[in-house]
Amino acid sequence: MDKEKFALTKSYGSHINLMTQLTFSDDRTTEKPRSTIKMKKQILLLMLTVISITASSQTSVRFGVKAGLSSASMRGDAVNNLNNLLDFADGMITTHNRTGFFVGGFANLPVSNKISFEPGVYYSQKGYELRGDLGLKGLEFLGANARSILQADYIDMPVLLKADLGGLQIFAGPQFSYLTQAQLKTTAGVLGFSVFNNSTDATSQFNRWDMGVTAGLGYQFPGGFNVSAAYDYGLSRVDANKNVNGYNNAIKIGIGFRF
Repeated sequence: MDKEKFALTKSYGSHINLMTQLTFSDDRTTEKPRSTIKMKKQILLLMLTVISITASSQTSVRFGVKAGLSSASMRGDAVNNLNNLLDFADGMITTHNRTGFFVGGFANLPVSNKISFEPGVYYSQKGYELRGDLGLKGLEFLGANARSILQADYIDMPVLLKADLGGLQIFAGPQFSYLTQAQLKTTAGVLGFSVFNNSTDATSQFNRWDMGVTAGLGYQFPGGFNVSAAYDYGLSRVDANKNVNGYNNAIKIGIGFRF
């Protein structure tokens, strides 16, 4: 029975891995999509706008650093299709946000006493997670737990319009992101023992460039410290061939210091 349990558990882990990879198209394209070229033009235009604002700013530019925790997920067919494929589990498979972190720096460019632009560059962890249990008939107490995590790491470049209301800050703006790498990690275990462990490079399945909007609230303390909470809403499909409607989402809570 132990051999049967091990085989079923390993097969289950393999199935989870296969299903997750099927979430995205495996086709390859050698020609750059028009949307990628358009996005690069938008980034260039945004950079020129920031430089223009910096040159015309009436007051000095201030710099800062920020870091914090993130809770990332995906929305759209990428997740919906996967959930449909895993109906065989009778609800034992659940999707979860990926908990990660972000860290980077920003420049604050005042245009008035209460309004400023704030471009930044951050390393940010995104993706999502699947968890599930497999009950073996007659040995339910042994159950096999499987876990599959999509780890997508990005360089986020937001350009925020920020309003300062006596310390309370409200901000929003576009965000361009560059994917550095994406890995799919799948594990399965029984009674604390790992019976399946696999890691796959999935970078080629995703678009390198991603675009979205971010918005949130913060508070700037007199000494330079600040806290913030933001929500990132992806607008670009993450699938490299744009065959699947999958988009990045993330909640970020951070602490920073403005010099």
